[in-house]
Amino acid sequence: MSAGRGKGGSRLPAELRASVDLTNEETTDSVSSKASTSEGNQQEDGSVFSLITWNVDGLDLNNLPERARGVCSYLTLYSPDVVFLQEVIPPYCSYLKKRASSYEIITGHEEGYFTAIMLKKSRVKFKSQEIIPFPNTKMMRNLLCVYASVSGNELCLMTSHLESTRGHAKERMNQLKTVLKKMQEAPESATVIFAGDTNLRDHEVTRCGGLPSNILDVWEFLGKPKHCQYTWDTQMNSNLGISAACKLRFDRIFFRTAAESGHIVPQSLDLLGLEKLDCGRFPSDHWGLLCNLNVIL
Repeated sequence: MSAGRGKGGSRLPAELRASVDLTNEETTDSVSSKASTSEGNQQEDGSVFSLITWNVDGLDLNNLPERARGVCSYLTLYSPDVVFLQEVIPPYCSYLKKRASSYEIITGHEEGYFTAIMLKKSRVKFKSQEIIPFPNTKMMRNLLCVYASVSGNELCLMTSHLESTRGHAKERMNQLKTVLKKMQEAPESATVIFAGDTNLRDHEVTRCGGLPSNILDVWEFLGKPKHCQYTWDTQMNSNLGISAACKLRFDRIFFRTAAESGHIVPQSLDLLGLEKLDCGRFPSDHWGLLCNLNVIL
């Protein structure tokens, strides 16, 4: 959810759900198509593990079919092993199931708006899933956990869309504490990756006591690269039509290495969705994050 809008806890109205049918959209390409040769070779030899996290702003119904196609074009281009999505609505999920047939899609809800984790079937083996409720949320938020494996490495994958807007900082910080506790409790043999729209301000993380010593913020770990610092930037992204310039690092990736450390190591981080579509809008009001990690075989 974007800082500029309070979407609250209401479900998507039935008349809006009925008016958005993305599955009838004509498609010229497919997410299951192969990425570039070099990218494909990296995936085949197992040395690189890639993920994308993106708040796709499914609650904004304006130009939604074209924006959904825009997101899928990035999935086609980069062919990530795992995709973490926030603000998915049922028609968007149905569209992804049609377009991204090479992925297994696990959702955090079935109604309203929700998160989803997509696993590339050819690379990532699904084991189980778990949903951790946020009992005091006013915005239908929870923590989605998926247990899987890649190249023999156990994975615990998590995503969430923490409580939005400045006025809900207390609940957001409580939700962050729940996320970090769950990351700590994951099996020691697993590499734990949380990726999602945290809506966090840096001072809120500080007020929570910072991250535990064994959990790192990937952006910080990689040296705080300026080119991908701000994932919600109303100066660069005109989708919401907000005149004020707001630059915030809402979308974050947290990482906890397995006990036998060094098997998977974050390598690079980049923004996605920076180009306007033909409709004159961006795929989302958030930029996506593409993260590549080295898999040490």
